[in-house]
Amino acid sequence: MSWHSFEVSPCATHHVDEHGGPVYVQRFDEVLKFHPPGLAPVRSGGQAWHIRSDGLPAYARRFARTFGYYEALAAVVAEDGWHHITADGTDAYARRYAWCGNFQRDRCAVREHSGNYLHITPEGEAAYPDRWHYVGDYRDGMAVVQGGNGYSTHIRLDGTLVHGKWFVDLDVFHKGFARARDDDGWMHVDLEGRPAYGRRFNAVEPFYNGQARVERLDGALEVIDENGVTLVQLRPARRSEFASLSGDLVGFWKTQTIGAAIELGVIEALPAAESEVEERCQLRSNGARRLLRALGELGLVARQGDQWRLTGRGELLRTDHPLTLADAALEYAGPFSAMWRQLPAALRQSSTWSSPDVFGDVARDDTRRFGHHRMLQSYARHDYAEVCAALQLRGDERVVDAGGGLGVLAQLILDTYPSAKVTVLERPEVVEMAATSTSGVRWQSGSLFEPWGIQADVVLLSRVLHDWDDAEVIQILMHARAALSPGGWLFIVEMLIPDESVAGGLCDLHLLMATGGRERSAAQFEQLLAAAGFELAEVRRLPALVSVVAAVAS
Repeated sequence: MSWHSFEVSPCATHHVDEHGGPVYVQRFDEVLKFHPPGLAPVRSGGQAWHIRSDGLPAYARRFARTFGYYEALAAVVAEDGWHHITADGTDAYARRYAWCGNFQRDRCAVREHSGNYLHITPEGEAAYPDRWHYVGDYRDGMAVVQGGNGYSTHIRLDGTLVHGKWFVDLDVFHKGFARARDDDGWMHVDLEGRPAYGRRFNAVEPFYNGQARVERLDGALEVIDENGVTLVQLRPARRSEFASLSGDLVGFWKTQTIGAAIELGVIEALPAAESEVEERCQLRSNGARRLLRALGELGLVARQGDQWRLTGRGELLRTDHPLTLADAALEYAGPFSAMWRQLPAALRQSSTWSSPDVFGDVARDDTRRFGHHRMLQSYARHDYAEVCAALQLRGDERVVDAGGGLGVLAQLILDTYPSAKVTVLERPEVVEMAATSTSGVRWQSGSLFEPWGIQADVVLLSRVLHDWDDAEVIQILMHARAALSPGGWLFIVEMLIPDESVAGGLCDLHLLMATGGRERSAAQFEQLLAAAGFELAEVRRLPALVSVVAAVAS
């Protein structure tokens, strides 16, 4: 009788033959399946080892955990860490890891004690010099790896990139296609990392003989071909497109409700009963109840007995929260809503519309200036945490943060690189607001469109260029180039428009209406940089909305 036909018993304490009978007399706390060369992992009394088909130990050693043999090697957990052993229980190599997978195509995924992942050879050596945030098993000579920015790509057996395209999530290739997810949803990509079709889905299965089962974004199930064409519908939509579109049409309800809660002081009045909110905020009878119920529907408040309290999400609307969005709520419900009403005129060819002077308007309004810049400060605190490491500075550079607002990023740089010399170039009224709010940051009043009068090793432009059209961007970049010697670095921190996705379209329209600016792709930035005397070096994606475009002064 061959071990190939053995199965794990229903109680998982031994193995049984094809008729359900035990194949040996021993009993264990746990057994796993037999694998070539005819050995199975077992556990008993807190110890683990492998057995032969007769139930007897394959070797004398004992471990904390043992796993199946793959390509003649089995992963085990010993007192000094994870590693692999041969069929006779001998260590395959001397190294120890924090975790080991199973060998596939002479490669095995492991995690080092530092937390990094990589693939090793059967000798326990790194298959390539890189380290990753996570790696998966190889299939057909390719594996998925995840970088520290949260995005994933494919690598070959030697660790080189297969196509250099990065995705929010990714699977191994199966019959020439891999499941991949971008900001818009799931799809299939080919060996070049190119989408096989333009559609996006909530979920996709691998192709099977040229067809794949997918779930549409509206919940419908269908079968598509390799061009994304629907062949069979398996389930109708679970979500009405009519209702969904109607919900989008009344999106301003949410904006105005939150803005009203801030303006009326309701957020700061909580926790409180409805009657207390009415009295403190001077609301009409039943006004507090109606507004609080709407805020509850938005997940911002919750009722406990007769008391209404802010949820964790709602706490972000408190003015004393370090990431307060209270000012953003007032901006979006007020001035920005008014700007958006001019969208048809902004897009119409025959219109005389021109972009507003939002920075001048803010500078002339003392009350709005404070709130507007506190809003920008909140977004900076939320989005810039990963930027400093991505800059990869030596630590002693002269850094100019041009248009650096209240200095959030500048302070983060100094905290990360204490020996750096960081100067924020900003409008005079912003410098007046911020000069005492940071430690060690130097401040210089000036305009981005006039000579800066400063020399630097590094120039930062963080969420600055998206406020301007191309001609103005080139002007700013030329002043940045003048501040740098050849070989100096320019870092542009922006949300990048994907080349093959519609993500960021609404943000792009908002910039048009608010400043006359636009969101851009990496390719568009490359052209603008070249026009101003820079060469694009690389794009460093972050686990945040923004990316870092790194360029070198020519």
